[in-house]
Amino acid sequence: MAIRVGMVSLGCPKNQVDAEMLLDRLQHKGYKLVSDTGNCDVVVINTCGFIQSAKEEAIENIIEFINLKNEGRIKAIIVTGCLAERYREQILEEMPEVDAVVGIGSNEKICDVIQSALAGKKVQRYGAKEDLPLCGGRVISTLPYYAYLKIAEGCDNCCTYCAIPEIRGRFRSKPMEDVLEEARWLAKEGVKELILVAQDTTRYGEDLYGEYRLAKLLKELCKIDGFQWIRVLYCYPDKVTDELIEVMAAEEKVAKYIDLPLQHCNDDILRKMNRPMNKQDTVALIQKLRQKIPELTLRTTLISGFPTETQEQFVELVEFVKEMKFDRLGCFAYSEEEGTVAAQMSPQVDEKIRERRAEIIMEEQMTIMERANEKMIGKVVTVVLEGADKLAECYFGRSEADAPDIDGKIFFTSDKQHTMGDFIQVRIDEVCDYDLVGEEV
Repeated sequence: MAIRVGMVSLGCPKNQVDAEMLLDRLQHKGYKLVSDTGNCDVVVINTCGFIQSAKEEAIENIIEFINLKNEGRIKAIIVTGCLAERYREQILEEMPEVDAVVGIGSNEKICDVIQSALAGKKVQRYGAKEDLPLCGGRVISTLPYYAYLKIAEGCDNCCTYCAIPEIRGRFRSKPMEDVLEEARWLAKEGVKELILVAQDTTRYGEDLYGEYRLAKLLKELCKIDGFQWIRVLYCYPDKVTDELIEVMAAEEKVAKYIDLPLQHCNDDILRKMNRPMNKQDTVALIQKLRQKIPELTLRTTLISGFPTETQEQFVELVEFVKEMKFDRLGCFAYSEEEGTVAAQMSPQVDEKIRERRAEIIMEEQMTIMERANEKMIGKVVTVVLEGADKLAECYFGRSEADAPDIDGKIFFTSDKQHTMGDFIQVRIDEVCDYDLVGEEV
């Protein structure tokens, strides 16, 4: 009988794309892919190791499967992904029940690794980070109507709080012809919403072509039949060019949505973070984006409690949030990551203060979103259907203003029968926290 393999993929969509490529490699080698990870011979845990909470989640998952292995329910545990790349020897030292640890540069060896693990060998494989394949087949694990397309790997920005360059290596773009070929395949598979991801999508093409090519890539992607929305995540503000703004404004398929991680607004903190823009330039960019793309949904992420952040600097951040009125916002308490420049800075802000500051920012954002959502009442929006809530007797989905697994949802009633992935016109009637409620028109 075929060996049953289950996959648990944690962390960001970029990691999910890696997991999908691993699944394709396993499937082509004759392994049986199973969704029930508690009922398989081998489990592959594709981990995230970006911040402390992600590491804790990964370790909890590994321990859960160690317990299943001790009960005799699974035979082998394979740990891949960022945690495996970042904490190579420590994983087997501290969790000897793990059978194999595979760095990102050895993903192509996954089938050999599984065979060795099932033969009773302890396996460690750590190829060069640059050996992580950018191209190859995938087994799509998202809902059938949307998919992520990774256009680059690694990062050269070297923000002082971030371990990604150490984990993932230097920035490298996927050739445009390969991106377009994969996009055409996804369209043929029925994908209607294409989501571009990378550590820094706006840098796309610089290493290969000597210039930023995200705008040109978007134009070419818009020529492909089948896509209704093309969404861009992880845009660095200093690389948002006028050309990119023009393409986002002009191309109907490009979602009027931009994910622009800013992290802070205080100039001194931004300098210590090694972020490329100051507050004045950031405000000017936001104003330009909203002027050129009036219907734009602007998402950002912020960090509270960065080392040396004073109460005054935090108050400035709160006032910045109030003034800018971001459409979508996430604030995270600073995570002190070993090996980063910021971890050596002094003084470090007390952990409880970091967390409380993040809570305050999110409370302010809730107020902003409640007011913005109230203005949506009576408007008609296009919603992609994601599922049905049988208890509430309604459907739910997302608008162009909401990215999957990040932003809110729209719940709506309808007298018609619909299937997942349908695009439906919904009139908004009510507000429920971050979510909207309406009915099909």
